[in-house]
This record gives sequence, C-alpha cells and structure tokens, in this order.
Amino acid sequence: MNKTLKTLMCASLLAVFGTATADSYDVQERAVKDRYDASAKRCDGLSGNAEDVCEQQAKADRDIGLAEIDASRKNTDAARLESAKVRAKANYAVANERCDDLAGNKKDVCQEKAKAERDKTLAEIEARKEGGSALDEAAKEKREADYKVAKERCDDLAGDAQTTCVNEAKRRYAQ
Repeated sequence: MNKTLKTLMCASLLAVFGTATADSYDVQERAVKDRYDASAKRCDGLSGNAEDVCEQQAKADRDIGLAEIDASRKNTDAARLESAKVRAKANYAVANERCDDLAGNKKDVCQEKAKAERDKTLAEIEARKEGGSALDEAAKEKREADYKVAKERCDDLAGDAQTTCVNEAKRRYAQ
C-alpha cells in the first residue's frame, strides 16, 4: 500500500472511532437524563420535605452524572476537578435539604455540618489543583469548618457548660 492510501485509511478509522465515542457520550447523557426523568416522576408520589429531598437527590444524580460524562469526554485534570466540585455542591444541596426535617439548633447543626463537608471537599479539590502551599490552606479551611460545626453544637448549652464547650472546640480545632 502506498503512503497516501495508508494515511487515508488511518484517518477513516479515526473518524469512525471518534464518532463512535461521541455517540457513546450522547447515549450516556441520554441515559442520565432518562434516569432523572424517572426519578422525578417517583418523587411526584411523595409530599412535603420527602418530595423536596427526592427531587434534590434526582437533580444531584443528574448533575453528577453529566459532569462525570463531561470529564470523561474532555479527559483533563481540570475537567475531573470540575466534576468533583459538581459532586460536592450537589451532595451539599441534598444534605442541606434533609436538614429541613429538623428544627431549632438541631437544624442549625445539620446545616452547618452539611456546609462544613462541602467546604472541606472544595478546599481539598482546590489544594489538588494548586498543590504545595494550597494544602496548608485547605487544612486550615477544614479546621475552620469543623470548628463552626462544633461551636454550633455548643449553642444548645448555657452558662459555664457552653463556655467550656466553645473553649474545647477552639482548642481542638486551633482557633
């Protein structure tokens, strides 16, 4: 075979496999959207906060699925980190929605815990992206998030018990 014919055959094969891959991503995206539609319909049979949590979970699953497909398609570190951010934010939205079943300080603690988990995960993602000194900053942000949760738990107490609780939280999380 001459060189031109080999080049044309290789280009044809690449075009065919490239199209198959693009079609594969389209099929995956359609499957994620179909799962979302089915999940959203199941939520219609619920009421109150259970319906809200169900809908939020369906949206989270859809957003995470689409982000993972996009990361796979792009196949870059930046796309994978962006996918991880989408996962963290979606998981936060679901956890925060679940807190609506609670009241008072228990709800506040639940929301603070959800926010802390999101913030810690996002800090870790940023640290992976930036490396080096960002790891120290991420550790600091994680301690601050954990401290906020611990401090919120202290709000249920009064007087000396609350003061002791806050001081213990400050000591434990180096605040």
